[in-house]
Amino acid sequence: MIRTARTRAAHRMRPAGADGMKRLAARMRAGVAIATAFDTEARPWGTACTFLSTVTLDPPAVLVSLRSGSPTAEAALTLGEFALNLLPRSARSVAGLFASEASEAFDRVDWTVPRDATGPHLRSDAHVVANCAIMGHSSHGDQVTLFAKVRQVLLRPTRCGLLVAALGDVA
Repeated sequence: MIRTARTRAAHRMRPAGADGMKRLAARMRAGVAIATAFDTEARPWGTACTFLSTVTLDPPAVLVSLRSGSPTAEAALTLGEFALNLLPRSARSVAGLFASEASEAFDRVDWTVPRDATGPHLRSDAHVVANCAIMGHSSHGDQVTLFAKVRQVLLRPTRCGLLVAALGDVA
């Protein structure tokens, strides 16, 4: 399933660096962050992040907090990776869908898995997606905080609904 979805995706990605991280951080101010991941059976999971912060620009890294024991947190921790989908304020209904951790969330949104993706990308709703690799985690009460390296950042600079790779050398 993942391989098929990846081969259908026509998106190009480039390695993230300090410039990509700056672009990601600039878009974190508004809206909601949705973490998405696949479990070991290639099922997609997603949930709203309870906390998100940049850590460093170089190497690019973020802190993301999720509800402990959620299917998304478990999937991300098991495979060691997740995608961070940043939604604009206008995507409130999608944010609410993932905040509720509804089991049918992915049946109700447009999503894809581009080549080298670390989790599902919310194609029509996210204005930025970061592919992240978990470098460490810590549990506190009902939260798990993931410390992750940002591998790639994809931006959607147009309203066409398609994600377009945009790092460093983009005009």
